[in-house]
Amino acid sequence: MRFRTLRSLDVAGRRVFVRVDFNVPLTPDGAIADDTRIVSSLPTLRYLIEKGARLIVASHLGRPKGKPDPGLSLAPVRERLERCLRKPVRFSEAIVGPEAKRLAMDLSDGDVLLLENLRFDPREEANDPGFSRELALLAEAYVNDAFGAAHRAHASTVGITGTIADRAAGLLLERELEALGKLLEGPERPYAAILGGAKISGKIDVLRNLLPRVDRLMIGGGMMFTFVRAKGLETGRSLVEEDKVPLAKEILARPDAEEKLLLPIDCIVAADASGRDPGHAVAVDRIPKDLAGVDIGPESVREILEALSTARTVFWNGPMGVFETPAFAEGTLRVAKGVAQATARGAFTVVGGGDSIAAIHKAGVESQVSHCSTGGGASLEFLEGRVLPGVAALESVEKAAR
Repeated sequence: MRFRTLRSLDVAGRRVFVRVDFNVPLTPDGAIADDTRIVSSLPTLRYLIEKGARLIVASHLGRPKGKPDPGLSLAPVRERLERCLRKPVRFSEAIVGPEAKRLAMDLSDGDVLLLENLRFDPREEANDPGFSRELALLAEAYVNDAFGAAHRAHASTVGITGTIADRAAGLLLERELEALGKLLEGPERPYAAILGGAKISGKIDVLRNLLPRVDRLMIGGGMMFTFVRAKGLETGRSLVEEDKVPLAKEILARPDAEEKLLLPIDCIVAADASGRDPGHAVAVDRIPKDLAGVDIGPESVREILEALSTARTVFWNGPMGVFETPAFAEGTLRVAKGVAQATARGAFTVVGGGDSIAAIHKAGVESQVSHCSTGGGASLEFLEGRVLPGVAALESVEKAAR
């Protein structure tokens, strides 16, 4: 890696702007549903606190469209962070300006200040130079530990680095890049990848990039039905991206697809995704016109587990069905346990994406996976071979030094 690591940064007695990813899922009543991303940031935050830094912590939450939204305030996150750190965390309703600067300047060594949701200001997503400079005025050093936002060229991930020269990657960001780098550079074989989720549209590039790199690429979730349609089969009322059928055909026609691509051979079909109809298994070439596919079937699960049984490297992103409905979570949970079993056999396993990590937690095997990535979109873009703007902004430090 060509950027400074946290351990090389002098932070004692200095105000450090720490960009984290606290974009946590919320329940309908506004409570934090899963604090994985908060917990993942703790090693970096604790390291800075122990070294006597004065922390200005910043994150986004949801999509407030550039204006304050009480339902997306980081105030509940502050409360959870206090419990995790076991120390007070101050909160600034102002993101920038005199009040935010006063609170930042008032910090003592080891103190923590959390700013309100960065996306309450439209200039954050616009990577506005003026907003970037205002953020930079709060601190003397910069640490990016938000891998989940590293693929976004925003003011707090890219623009701010144009003003703060003393900057480094946090421990989580460093760990993420190291783990995902193993999937790109010389992975131990056989290398198996599993892609699921509702739509193929966000995963076309990663499909194209992974197919030549892996020994087995397994497909599940709603995206499988676009492939089923591409093969000229009936899909009933299943989710199909009609405009992506030609792309699915293109992937199926690739020379290495027949050998490497593993599509489900059966699925669970039901009247709808509510779970009132528990559904039943049918072959993918026997999907009734009046029913929708909601999960992969037992034979498809068996094939995936068989492929995982010999894998030495595994990457999984996306659920196998309508995972949020308990009646249709079986395929996803069995794959989660299969990934854990692969780890136990000595495979290097990486799970990315919120739903996949939720499945790992629900299956009770989160400690049995080599690496759970906090960045679904960022991990996919990294595996597509794209440059992540938030990472590139840190790399420029060492390039400039040379």
